[in-house]
Amino acid sequence: MINYKTSIEAAAKRSRPHIRHTPLEHSPYLSSLAEADVFLKLDNIQKTGSFKFRGAISKITSLTDKEKSNGVVTASTGNHGAACSLAMSELGIEGKIIVPENVHKNKIENILNLGGEVEYYGDDCIHAEERAQEISKTTGATYISPYNDEAIVFGQGTLGMEISQDLKNVDAVFVSVGGGGLISGVGGYLKSVNRSIQVHGVSPKNSCVMYESLNAGEQLDLPSKPTLSDGTAGGVEFGSITFEMCKEIVDDFTVVSEDEIAKGIHIGLEKNHQLIEGAAGAAIAGFINQKEKFKGQTVVLVMCGGNISSAVLKSIL
Repeated sequence: MINYKTSIEAAAKRSRPHIRHTPLEHSPYLSSLAEADVFLKLDNIQKTGSFKFRGAISKITSLTDKEKSNGVVTASTGNHGAACSLAMSELGIEGKIIVPENVHKNKIENILNLGGEVEYYGDDCIHAEERAQEISKTTGATYISPYNDEAIVFGQGTLGMEISQDLKNVDAVFVSVGGGGLISGVGGYLKSVNRSIQVHGVSPKNSCVMYESLNAGEQLDLPSKPTLSDGTAGGVEFGSITFEMCKEIVDDFTVVSEDEIAKGIHIGLEKNHQLIEGAAGAAIAGFINQKEKFKGQTVVLVMCGGNISSAVLKSIL
């Protein structure tokens, strides 16, 4: 049995010198729309523009001195790669980010600007991950998973701890779901404080592997289509600890369309003055779909990131 409260509080203590305690902001628009008390947890303004920094810094600060001296390695083209780059830079630890050869140069520039060393390998993320794990085995460098690691999950859970500190009597929380690390950590902490809190997952219809796996009662290998919620897109690693965590923690799940995600992004910008990425827009969309269930309740929507390109933004506004 995992003690989420103790483990996440330990991660918070390790991470505190590095992470931002991000604001919990009331949303008058969404509160009026739903006849509820709705708050946005603004991790879109976390370092690197994403909650992913919480997990990366938690994992790397948990390493022994010997492990730190051996360095770290990971594979990512997005928020996880940027988070690991900054964490390595802040802690003075050497490491590599393995990326596919066809990744967009803007994403590479972001990783490099944050201090990361990049190695190109293969033509997709699976090949890059295989290369990162090969480097880990041959060099002794620690592989940093984006979600399949307790130290990562507990780091993400510091977001839930902050919600608990800043707002009492929360009835429900909405969290976008890809690999399941964020909702496992956030939900795990909040339920350790109050078992009655409803933990609600949201995924895009175009890529909802965890949703379908939970419905089936087993992990599935399913194709994904392109989605505005690119931060949650793709499959879930087989044997991932987050599958069992989500089975225990997630109370309900909603899938949303691309139009609904676009509307969520628009609401974030126009009604709440926050630049958010598709995964955060999905959380807003999921709540709007279910708003009738939460009249008179206090609800938190997790704005998990703000990394959206100007081209994508132009296409939906």
